[in-house]
Amino acid sequence: MTTTAAPAVARPIETKKREVNALNGLAHIALFAWAIATAGPLIWVLLASFKSNTEIFLGQPFALPSSFSFGTYVNAWSEAHIGRYFLNSVFVVAISTAGTMLFGSMAAYVLARYRFRGNRFLYYLFVSGLAFPTFMAITPLFFILKNLGLINTFTGLILVYIAYSLPFTVFFLAAFFKALPHEIDEAATVDGASHTRKFFQIMMPMAKSGLISITIFNIVGQWNQYLLPVAIMQGAGADSKWVLTQGIANISVQAGYHAEWSTLFAALTLSILPMIVVYAIFQRQIQAGLTAGAVK
Repeated sequence: MTTTAAPAVARPIETKKREVNALNGLAHIALFAWAIATAGPLIWVLLASFKSNTEIFLGQPFALPSSFSFGTYVNAWSEAHIGRYFLNSVFVVAISTAGTMLFGSMAAYVLARYRFRGNRFLYYLFVSGLAFPTFMAITPLFFILKNLGLINTFTGLILVYIAYSLPFTVFFLAAFFKALPHEIDEAATVDGASHTRKFFQIMMPMAKSGLISITIFNIVGQWNQYLLPVAIMQGAGADSKWVLTQGIANISVQAGYHAEWSTLFAALTLSILPMIVVYAIFQRQIQAGLTAGAVK
C-alpha cells in the first residue's frame, strides 16, 4: 500500500529551509556591509597616520603608505603635546569612572533593594538626568564651578564627569540589582551581616557582569567627551590641563590650512586604540552583563 502524503509534507519544510537560508544570507550581507562601513574610516585613519599631506590628498585613499615610519606619532606625542593630554585623560577618566561606579552602584542598590518614602521620587530624579541635554547646563555649570574656584582644575572636571555619568549608571544598575535573588540577601541578614558588608561582599560580586558593562560604557563616554572639557578646562599650550579631545581639536584648528594632517590622524589613532583594546579585552563581560539582566 502506497501513500502520497510524504512529498506534500516535505515540500513546505524544504520551502521554509530555503526562506531561512535566504534570510540568513541577507543578514550576513547586511552585517558585512555594516562592518565595512564601520571599519573603513578606522582603517583609513590608521593608514593616513603614516602618510604625508601629499600622499593623503593626491594618492589613493586606501593605498598603503610609502613607508611605515612612526615619526608622525613621535611628533604628535611630543611636539603636539598629545602625550600630556593623553595622560591627563587617563587620570581624569580613571578617577571619575571610579567615583561614578562607587556612588552610582551604592545609589542604585539602595533604590532597588530598600523601600522608603521618596524612593521612587529619587529614582525618577536620577533618571530624569538622561533626558536633560548637556549643553543646556553649560552656562550655569560654568558659573557654579567658577564660584567654587574649580574652573581649569582636574577636580572640577572629575566632579562634572561623575554627575554627568550618574543618571545612566543608576538607571542601568538599579534594574540589575533588583533582579538579584532576595534569598541570599535575607540569608546574609539572618547571619548578622551589616548593610555595608552585604553590599560590598555579597551584592557587588553577584552583579560583577553588570558592573563591568556599565564601567566600560562610562569609560568610553568620558574618554570621548569634548563639550564639558571645553567649558571647564580653559588653559592653553603645553602647560595646560587639557584632555585628549581638546588637544586633537587644537591640532587642526591652530594650524588652519597648513595643518599636518598625518600628525592629526596619528593623534586620532592614539585616542581610538585604548577604547578598541578595552572592548577587545572585556567583550565577553560586556555581553554577559547586557544579557544577564534580561535573563533574570
